[in-house]
Amino acid sequence: MPYYRQVGAVPRHRHTQFRTPEGRLYYEELMGEEGFSSDSSLLYHRGVPSAIVASEPWELPDLATRPNHPLKPRHLRLHSLTASLPPDDVNAVEHRRLVLGNADVRISYGMATVPSPYYRNAIGDECVYVESGAGTVETVFGAISYTAGCYVVIPRATTHRWIPDQPSLLYAIEASSHIGPPKRYLSTHGQFLEHAPYCERDLHGPAEPKVCEGEQVEVLVKHRGPGASGVLGTRLTYATHPLDVVGWDGCLYPYTFHTDDFMPITGKLHQPPPVHQVFEAHNFVVCNFLPRKVDYHELAVPVPYYHSNVDSDEVMFYVGGDYEARKGSGIGLGSISLHPGGIAHGPQPSAIEASLGAERFEESAVMVDTFRPLEIGEAGWASEDPDYAWTWAADQA
Repeated sequence: MPYYRQVGAVPRHRHTQFRTPEGRLYYEELMGEEGFSSDSSLLYHRGVPSAIVASEPWELPDLATRPNHPLKPRHLRLHSLTASLPPDDVNAVEHRRLVLGNADVRISYGMATVPSPYYRNAIGDECVYVESGAGTVETVFGAISYTAGCYVVIPRATTHRWIPDQPSLLYAIEASSHIGPPKRYLSTHGQFLEHAPYCERDLHGPAEPKVCEGEQVEVLVKHRGPGASGVLGTRLTYATHPLDVVGWDGCLYPYTFHTDDFMPITGKLHQPPPVHQVFEAHNFVVCNFLPRKVDYHELAVPVPYYHSNVDSDEVMFYVGGDYEARKGSGIGLGSISLHPGGIAHGPQPSAIEASLGAERFEESAVMVDTFRPLEIGEAGWASEDPDYAWTWAADQA
């Protein structure tokens, strides 16, 4: 995170005695990135944060992937995945289904109708887009509320659980690295610059500690392992409740960012996807395309031109409005399009002429661009529209 926060009670100086009203020491934990060389926070626990009493395997959902071969663009209908889920007993952690993935990022989809178990992703940060619903994420740093249209960004190894107030559809982007604002938006000291499409006011972290009581508390941990997926699961049982932090301070914590607070950058002619970027991580970026005014040159073509992503795969998740460039392709709300590196892609031919003279697009989509090829997970294969790759030829103007 680019700025410092203090929540709850902390001592005047770091690494000094800090006692409970009864005179017992609180236990200080440094949670930091890149060893001791990057962003960190100091948390003050009532119990010993490393006191585990049991460790057992956690059987993860199917994380196997297969290459996009033979190579072709693909359309995945994610809303079809929720039809088989039991509507009264689905949580945001155990019922995620893997759609796409590689060594840098895994994209999953799921629904939440009941509270999840406590969970910690020890592989990388998570950026979860809330397609619909509302609720709370309780974390070791405190609670944060989410609504439809939010990103919930959770740093690596943050213990948390999802508590939906309304049934929620969640699009989880799990990194093998850290996720943060693009460096070009930040000063050398980490402040958002004037050209950035959002700023510190738009990021909402916990406002107060969430101190829970309890013993023998189980936490599901996703962590690094061998094999094709590189992921293992473990059930850790803690002697005392892991959400027992009375205060913390630092620059590392979970937060929400709502897409309503992103200010789209527009121009006289069509602007390329980097102007829509919201986050970056190792070997992938996250962009959002939102309702906006479009190009105002008298001869402008508002929909995007055909382009070849020679270095990346492009994943577009369509979440709102009517995406002008894809009319006639079968793409709709809840769709994912996967356009792999090596194949040119762009608007449906008939959409180009139809867009001329448009002054505004009412569309919302979340895009992930990866710099290693994506493979397809079980949920991707289960939701595929097999006719999508041929729609450009069928729509020749």
